[in-house]
Amino acid sequence: MPSFAAPESIIEHARRFYAEGAVPVPARPAATVLLLRPDQSGREGFEVYVLRRAATMTFGGMYAFPGGSVDPGDSQIRLDLSGPEPAQWGKRLGLPAGQAQAVVCAAAREVFEEAGVLLAGPHPEAVVGDVSGDEWEVARQALVTRRTGFADLLRDCRLALRSDLLLPWSRWVTPEFEPRRFDTYFFVALLPAGQRPRDVSGEADHTMWIRPADALARAEAGGIAMLPPTVITLAEVGACPDLAALPAAAAGRDPARPIMPRVELAPDGSARFVLD
Repeated sequence: MPSFAAPESIIEHARRFYAEGAVPVPARPAATVLLLRPDQSGREGFEVYVLRRAATMTFGGMYAFPGGSVDPGDSQIRLDLSGPEPAQWGKRLGLPAGQAQAVVCAAAREVFEEAGVLLAGPHPEAVVGDVSGDEWEVARQALVTRRTGFADLLRDCRLALRSDLLLPWSRWVTPEFEPRRFDTYFFVALLPAGQRPRDVSGEADHTMWIRPADALARAEAGGIAMLPPTVITLAEVGACPDLAALPAAAAGRDPARPIMPRVELAPDGSARFVLD
């Protein structure tokens, strides 16, 4: 039964919740994406893009992956997909087709809003190239401020969402004692050629590319802070010897099974995250 040290702020949330006999708030559906690329130092292996949430954000100070909540529009839009259809995604994610489309749409939308990476192309074998120019930034800002929708943006650019580029990996639910809770689907995606993620959202105060093993070593040494879903996902993805092994690894997983860490409070006042 794996366990992890819990930050003091989270311990306080847990103590207060249990002492008051509070009722858990509903977990909002969300999606996050691990962007991966070959190791740029020439070594074998690969790197993952991580960002540190700004102190003003939920889970501020923690390193995580680009992502966010599902918006109402994610399930209401008519979206051009190049890849699995909503019904197929539903079977994979254990959701009704409409909800599955919303999660997949949120994953692609959030990674564009937050990291400036667009998983879309003009036809099933292509992905759009560099999307860091001024015109793309105007389109991204319109999406962030909800002056346009994701489907409208893709349609105006004559693109379809490359849903086949998103590999479903896992599903994590925020512990019941947190005041804001998320039911988050984790996806893995290779960084499209010609694109580069960048901090454009204002929701992070630091970003970096790092090998999964190096990120875990720094977290173990206390150099960077990460919550259990990030730690475990990095360990799982990092177990793949190279990027070519990822599709098979993802196909063998059950991304519909929810995982929810809980906190065990010890008599001495210490606490740890526990995964059953």
